[in-house]
Amino acid sequence: MKLILEQKQKLTMVMTNELRQAIELLQLSSYELYQFVQEKAAENPFIELIEKEDHVTPSYKSQVTSNAMDGETDFINNIATKEKNMYDALMEQIMHKNLQDDEKDIIEYIVLNLNEDGFTMVTDEEICENLQVGIHQVEAARSVIQTLEPCGIGARNLAESLTLQAKEYYPKNELLQLIINEHLEDLANKRWRNISNVLGCSLDWVQEAFEKLQTLSPRPAMEFSSTRVEFVQPDITINYDKEKALHTIQLHDHYIPHIQFNKEYSTQLKEVNGLSNYVQRQYSQFEWLQQSIEQRRQTILKVLNVIIRRQDAFLRKGLRYVQPLTLKEVADDIGMHESTVSRATANKVVQTPVGLMELRQFFSTKIPSNNGAASSQTEVKEIIKELISEEDTFKPLSDQKIADTIKAEYDIAISRRTVAKYRDELFILSSSKRKEVKV
Repeated sequence: MKLILEQKQKLTMVMTNELRQAIELLQLSSYELYQFVQEKAAENPFIELIEKEDHVTPSYKSQVTSNAMDGETDFINNIATKEKNMYDALMEQIMHKNLQDDEKDIIEYIVLNLNEDGFTMVTDEEICENLQVGIHQVEAARSVIQTLEPCGIGARNLAESLTLQAKEYYPKNELLQLIINEHLEDLANKRWRNISNVLGCSLDWVQEAFEKLQTLSPRPAMEFSSTRVEFVQPDITINYDKEKALHTIQLHDHYIPHIQFNKEYSTQLKEVNGLSNYVQRQYSQFEWLQQSIEQRRQTILKVLNVIIRRQDAFLRKGLRYVQPLTLKEVADDIGMHESTVSRATANKVVQTPVGLMELRQFFSTKIPSNNGAASSQTEVKEIIKELISEEDTFKPLSDQKIADTIKAEYDIAISRRTVAKYRDELFILSSSKRKEVKV
């Protein structure tokens, strides 16, 4: 074993902070870019932001109320309101009940341990252990909660919640309660004949129970959902001129201000001893920011030009006409790396003549057909949706039948397992669960 000192020459790539930030900048949405520019201006005292003449600060407010006739703001409708959450609503109802303090403590503990659907996440035994109370006290507290609105809240599972609702809304329908308790899975999977045979009732009664079950809520706390409607502001708009048969691109970066370096201020500081290097560093960051924003813009435009050329039919007619297109194909076309195209298309929303969609929806994997042409994965999914929407609901198409139909009518070879996979991605039930029972 020898120790040898020798020289080697090799190339390595060093990922500087500037390069890393430039890469991150490429995948930002327009609004995120706006925020990024504001942050950089706050960090660099020499950067000045000049708002454009048509500047409109991006706003994501869910509602703007105004009087269109006289231009006066409706201040009443703009008063901030606090949405009542599940805990507040339930505790408000409990306040009006004549309960002892120890009962309220148990009830509050259970309410605090309800999930977003309104089901309890702790067992009676856990409550007894944690609060040092008896099982009969817990049962009494749970009974109180189950009398609150909305009906079915505080249940331990879906079946118990549906049973509580059935007793409240259909108190005389004992068959419905029995089916929920003992045959809920059969009812959901439309195995109605099994229920009919076991319970000795007609299919008409089972169908009636199914219809009543659909009026009940599987998530009793749904009305307290914190999900709010969010409005999406597109990053890009693609318009189509029918007369000229031409697509045009508009990047929605009009609210991103012009970036300017304060030369007068920097000149004054340069004269101060020891500050010249600091000013030079800040100027370098300013130049980098300008170049990165322009490079981002040019890269996005190059990618969009390829997409428009390759997805012309899609942009005019809709998802049914999406052509196979991969990130690598676009990258090869514009002479860039595939990862660059991936970042350029990330987090971007596009307004097109056929609707609002994510930029990534323009990309779809290739599925070979028997005639030598290729179809896209998105196109096949749309075909599956069309076939299922037109099927006989009493004899729904199986996955194998759908695969055979696509091969016969569209000359696209696709397996049953692939159909099942695409159907699941489209949130479409299997044929057995789509089937309607004749009574």
